[in-house]
Amino acid sequence: MRARNRAKILRPLLMLGGILVVAVGSFLFWLHGGRYVSIDNAYVRAAKVAVSTDVSGTVVEVNVREGQRVRAGEVLFRLNAHKFEIAVEGARANLAQVELSLRAMKVEYQRMLRDVDAQQAKVQADTAALERFANLVRGGGVTRADFDDARFRLAANTAVLASLKENAQVQLARLGGDPDVDVTTMPQYRMAQATLAEAQRQLNKSIFTAPFDGIATQVESLQPGMYLTAGMAAFGIVSHERVWVEASPKETDLTYVKVGDPVRVTVDTYPGRVWRGVVESISPASGAEFSVLPAQNASGNWVKVVQRIPLRVKVERNPGDPELRAGMSVVVTIDTGHERHVSDLWPR
Repeated sequence: MRARNRAKILRPLLMLGGILVVAVGSFLFWLHGGRYVSIDNAYVRAAKVAVSTDVSGTVVEVNVREGQRVRAGEVLFRLNAHKFEIAVEGARANLAQVELSLRAMKVEYQRMLRDVDAQQAKVQADTAALERFANLVRGGGVTRADFDDARFRLAANTAVLASLKENAQVQLARLGGDPDVDVTTMPQYRMAQATLAEAQRQLNKSIFTAPFDGIATQVESLQPGMYLTAGMAAFGIVSHERVWVEASPKETDLTYVKVGDPVRVTVDTYPGRVWRGVVESISPASGAEFSVLPAQNASGNWVKVVQRIPLRVKVERNPGDPELRAGMSVVVTIDTGHERHVSDLWPR
């Protein structure tokens, strides 16, 4: 009888105790939860480039193979350089010709000045002769015809002098107003120099080198004898050093996430392996903001959609770690360091 009564008393106590334990456990779980943010929409990213050149030509040599590791500055392929060498020689000859022409202009200007001085002397002599004839014609010492010839000769030589001076001014203007100008600073010379520099640049671009350390991929798409047009992708280089993780958490998961938070990274390809990292940056805009046709929410049938804000994780890599390849799926767990408080139950 006592056992039955004891059971009747303990049963509700145990039930209430169980409920209390669950409630307290749930509260403690909530109190200590919310610190970690787990994101499975994350992938390994790496610096990559589609190798191309800005000059056109025929491929004569491919120096790498598929999957080969290359160093920055290592030759990847070569174009037929013959036409570029011809262009360089032509531009170099044109630069020399321009320099000779400019130096000749300086000499020609000095000759024009001497012609002006000589013509000035003639005008002075004609002026003196005309003055003598003017005195003699009154006394009958010279004929009127001789006086008129002297007058016309002075007018003609004066016109020639004016023309010579004008030609000299034009030549001086071509020299930029400075008869002692350095020809290498003149526009014609600098234009020819730029043409030579461009021809040399194109010759240099006929040999394409790796922009950074990486792994060559899709090399088989480029073969000797192929004509490569400017801007056409030859093959790809993917960096094996500049690697990071790009995650796209929901906007509601970023409440307490900040740059510098520690991160735990696991890669689907390598179960059981963990990489450490930190949040390096958080995008200032959602992914939808960069879409070709961003969402327009001005219509009356608007539906709210939780946006995703990309963030970048810097991964710490140690010697002996497995290779991280671009595109691998990963799971990112961010330690925000945030702890909930009882006061959070009553928002202000």
